[in-house]
Parts: sequence; C-alpha cells; structure tokens
Amino acid sequence: MKKEVHDMLKNTLWAAAVLAAALVATHTAAAQSITPAPSEAVRASFDIIQTTIVTRGDNAIFTTRVRGEAGKDKPDATGKFEGSAVYAYVWPTTLDSGDIGFEPDQGIVALAVTFHPDFDDAAYGGKNRHVWHPHWVVLAEDKACGGGLKVIDIPKGATPKVPPTWPNVPLLIDSPEYPTTFSGEKVEVSIPVSLIGGITGASFDGVTAGLKVNANLHAPLLCVDNVFKVASGDLSLPGRVAPAN
Repeated sequence: MKKEVHDMLKNTLWAAAVLAAALVATHTAAAQSITPAPSEAVRASFDIIQTTIVTRGDNAIFTTRVRGEAGKDKPDATGKFEGSAVYAYVWPTTLDSGDIGFEPDQGIVALAVTFHPDFDDAAYGGKNRHVWHPHWVVLAEDKACGGGLKVIDIPKGATPKVPPTWPNVPLLIDSPEYPTTFSGEKVEVSIPVSLIGGITGASFDGVTAGLKVNANLHAPLLCVDNVFKVASGDLSLPGRVAPAN
C-alpha cells in the first residue's frame, strides 16, 4: 500500500508541482526534515522552506515553515458553499486510513490545516469557518480535479466506518481539535501519538495548496484545485518521522 500511495502522489501531482515552482530540495532520503529552496514564483505565505514531523514525548509535531507569514493569506468569501475555496498547509503521509479511524486502505492520508470562510465543518456541528483548523483527509486520484486529487466522496446511502469527530459530510474527512498554532513563518500541529497508530517511522512530504468545492455539489465534491508548492519537488515523500533531536 505504501508503494501505491507513493506512486499515486507522484503521478497525479507531478505536473502541478513543476508549474508551481522550479524547486531544488536540499534533502536526503529518510531525512527528518525537507528543506526546499525558496521560490519567488510562489506566494511567500505558501512558499515552503522546511517541513518536518517529529515525535516529542507523547506527541507527534507537524511543522511547516514558509518564506513569509504563515496563515496571512486566506481565500475570499463568496457567500455560498458551492464553488467556494479552501487554502491548506498539508502533510501527505504513508499512514493507512485505518490509522486515523476510517476503513483501511482507502487512499492517501494527509493532515491538512485549512481555512475556508464560506462553510463550517467542525465536529459535532461546531463553527470553524473563521479560523485555521486541522483535518485528516483521505485523498484519491481524480482527473476531474485541477490538481489531480480529490478528498474521497462517500456515496449516498453508504455507511463506512468514520472517526467520532467526522463532521457529518459525505467525504472521508475528520475534524479533530488538535492544538494548532501559527507563529511568524511557522504553522504547527501537535497530536498525541496514541491517536495515530503507525506514525513512528512513517514517511511524509509537505504541500501548500488550494482546494475548491464543486460548483454543482456533485462528486467530486472537494478537489485539490491548485498546488502552490511541494516541499520535495517530486512528491517522493522523503521525510521520515523520528524522535526530535
């Protein structure tokens, strides 16, 4: 499954990554961090210069640093759900969907810190359109999407296994309330290791991207629409989760 995830990521977003920036990543295989060169072709708040996932004590710490101020740029509100935009800082991983509370082997598991001013998707009916907040998402290839990937749709009438904090939307998306902070050039999420089986030794990458809700509200409902930057440059998932130094 890990090889399939790697191949799907590499094949579907390679073209978008090349267009986003001419990246030269200064990393080595199985490195704790991925440190791409800055690129003036990418908006500073999404221009990744370092991304890491480390374990520290009982927590896994997901961190991305950018050339500018993280979280500064947000999508414009449209006043409606259909066709609305989402901005995201994303960590694609080799975790299995079963590790985060869904059925196993469903697709590409990624942590995404998102902002979307036109709708709420917090757990238990909560409000979150006004803040940056984390999600687990399970992604799959879909050529109908500009970025080649979608958040996997749940067909009408289907009742798959979902986590307790699933926001009751027809997508493989979870809305846990993990501590998430923005500080200058850095966005960071802290997650108890006990909640994400398989995180130790997992591989990862870093991506900044824009997503879009289908204007017709049909599947695919939520597409990766535009890739701003890929930390590795080729979505090879060279990062390796390890204890913090």
